[in-house]
Parts: sequence; C-alpha cells; structure tokens
Amino acid sequence: MRIKEVIVVEGKDDINAVKRAVDAEIITTCGMGITEEILEKIEKAAERCGIVILTDPDYPGEKIRSIISNRVGSCKHAYLTQDQARCRETGKIGVEYANVQAIQNALLQAKVQQKNEEKIYTVQDLYRWGLIGSSYGGKRRIKLGQILGIGYTNAKQFLRRLNYYNIPKWEIEAALLQIEGHDKL
Repeated sequence: MRIKEVIVVEGKDDINAVKRAVDAEIITTCGMGITEEILEKIEKAAERCGIVILTDPDYPGEKIRSIISNRVGSCKHAYLTQDQARCRETGKIGVEYANVQAIQNALLQAKVQQKNEEKIYTVQDLYRWGLIGSSYGGKRRIKLGQILGIGYTNAKQFLRRLNYYNIPKWEIEAALLQIEGHDKL
C-alpha cells in the first residue's frame, strides 16, 4: 500500500512499524524533543505533498499532534486506539506495537482537520447519542472513535474532533447503529 503524503511519527521504532505496513516517506519528531528544525522539515513536507500525523494514543502523542497541527495548519490525522497500540507483553502503548492491519486502517481513515469556526455538533448531540451523561458513554466514544477513525478522547475533545473533521451526521448515526448491533450490512 502506497501513501502519497509524508507520515509523521514520534520515534524510530514507529518508523519501522509504519514501513512494515505501507510504502511512504516518514519523518520522526524524536518524541517530545521536537525541534524547530524538525518542524520546518514537516512544514516543507506539508507544502510539497501533505502530511499525515500518526502519533501514539497517549498524552505526549496528542501534545505532539497539537504542536504540529497548530504549526502546519491543514494536515491529515490518523488515529490508533489504545488497544490497537498496546504491547501485549508489557502493556506499553505506542505506534510501534500496532499490527500492520491496524496501521493501514488508521492511515486509510485519516481525516483532514477543517479550519472553519462553525460548530456543527454540540454537547446536546453527545447526550442524545449516549456519548456522555451515562455509565457507558466512554465505551461508546471509544467504539465510535474507532469506527470513524478519529481516536478516543474525553467528551470535550471528542466533540471538537467531530466538528474539526466535519464528519457528516449520517456517518455518525450509521456508526452508532453499528455499535448498537443494528447494522444491516
């Protein structure tokens, strides 16, 4: 599988995992040690052919994603769930522990962050869909985030991602039906 954009990951082990899954150019941020020089390299790649950010599904990964996204602007975001990125032996989380299929699926589902300030969805939508305000809201967000390819976060960030990625309402509702076991496919 060939990816035309440059994939941005956190470390050398992530590069090896992504190279097993796809044919693409890859840039590493060196984790939280991301420098001005690395950011400039990422900016040039974004201008040249676009970038896809694929960081670990943890706090440092989200922080790095935010730094790059704020600097570069329009780019694609690919997400792995913590289960997909968990080492079975040690319990550590990282892109380097994900299998080939999970990495390929994350990259295929990569979403472009929109720069519009219009909020399509509100907290009330999250309540209506059972994503907050109940004991199973977190589990539903995990499943929905995986199906939509936007990862898992707390409710506030999840709402932000739904709006940033301009995910159509029909896609969210179809995914919710799938979660509820009513998928007719």
